[in-house]
Amino acid sequence: MKKILLGLSDDELKLIAAEAGEKGYRGKQVADLVYRHGCKEVAAMSNLPAKFRSWLGQDYEVGRSQIVKTRRGKDMTFKVLLSPAFGDLIESVGMAYEDRFSCCVSTQVGCAIGCSFCATGAGGFKRNLAAGEIIDQVLTVGEVAVREKMLPPDGRVSHVVFMGMGEPLMNYDATLTAVKLLNSELNIGMRNITVSTIGYVPGIYRLAAEHLQLTLAISLHASEDALRRRLVPGMSRYSLKDLIEAGRHYFKETGRRVTFEYCLLMGVNDSQSEVARLAALLKGINCHVNLIPLNPVEGKNYKPPRADQAAEFRRVLEAADIPVTQREQRGAGIEAACGQLRRMQRQ
Repeated sequence: MKKILLGLSDDELKLIAAEAGEKGYRGKQVADLVYRHGCKEVAAMSNLPAKFRSWLGQDYEVGRSQIVKTRRGKDMTFKVLLSPAFGDLIESVGMAYEDRFSCCVSTQVGCAIGCSFCATGAGGFKRNLAAGEIIDQVLTVGEVAVREKMLPPDGRVSHVVFMGMGEPLMNYDATLTAVKLLNSELNIGMRNITVSTIGYVPGIYRLAAEHLQLTLAISLHASEDALRRRLVPGMSRYSLKDLIEAGRHYFKETGRRVTFEYCLLMGVNDSQSEVARLAALLKGINCHVNLIPLNPVEGKNYKPPRADQAAEFRRVLEAADIPVTQREQRGAGIEAACGQLRRMQRQ
């Protein structure tokens, strides 16, 4: 099997060029072709010397994925089902807004956490994605957005959220490499990158030590441990207190306000007692709450709350001086919740 160029840094590509007896700037040329010009085949790198191109093609390939299926919604959202460099199926989502274009990427094939309301965990965990396979999702989503004429005026993916299939902090090295490449090679500002975790506490402390200016989002989904253990069984070893303390530590180390995510499930975690406990839990913390009405998953007995219930939940948090955003519900008609499209394809 050939080695993959996608996922290698500018410096690593310069070393490969040197190994072939070429000057370092040839490695920079390869980086430009792979990351900024969307080149998908070594043979198509026509501005490289033929000898270097031939040498490179013997042992390396770019490592781009194949699009298996594309679903476009009416709300300027689309999902792509991809077959990446090392096989299997993964999902990515593109979301167009007036002032930006956001790409939601997966970091694993499947997931080991098994959240009771999520489609991804239903298929179990298969493997971690390589950094190049994560970067490929951003490149591919950007290409689809160009084709569909959905990019903003600056013509590029401007925001990336690690909120797709899998737990990013349990694939730490590849996630961190991808974050740095998005910043250095695709010129996506660090503050426009969000890494979301279901609450893997060791990974939060490890990420804090990097002192990056990205946004960390920690999923709570409950205000008491018993309910959280039922909803998020794979993270039952960590209490809500552990998560809150990890969030405090992240802010202390980076100066970046933590986002706490809360998926609203009708009749499960959207009651007045639940929101009162959540407000007390977050009191005095420099944070932001992202309320996420459930994107329904076939076969799961959960429903999103009514609009008035979600509004009241938000009102209580705001009354406690906790900044809140209610995420716009998108992609319901294209199976945009994590793991849905992959699950349908495999059935």
